[in-house]
This record gives sequence, C-alpha cells and structure tokens, in this order.
Amino acid sequence: MADPRCPICGKAATQTNRPFCSKRCADVDLGRWLTGSYVIPGPPEELDEDPPSSPEPA
Repeated sequence: MADPRCPICGKAATQTNRPFCSKRCADVDLGRWLTGSYVIPGPPEELDEDPPSSPEPA
C-alpha cells in the first residue's frame, strides 16, 4: 500500500499530523473551511414566498 499523501502539498503524511504532513498544512486546511473555500453540498434552501416587509417610517 502506498504511503498516504498530504492533501494540501502532496508530501508524505506524518503520524502526528495525519492526514497532513505538518501543522502548517493542517492550519491551511482549517483556514479553507473557516473562509468557506470548502462547501458541503446540501439541499437547496427554501425561499419564502413573501419577503419580510420593511418597517413603516414613523
């Protein structure tokens, strides 16, 4: 079986940081999740038939 590779840079993964090769690559991956670069697809959002009305001016 081939050695697992880091999904960020392609170097060999280490046991300590698996599946990444280093803490840096793990942090890069986390940053991508936090900024929305990665998205898990889901069902389309339901849109309201009538959007909320704006408040009446006083």
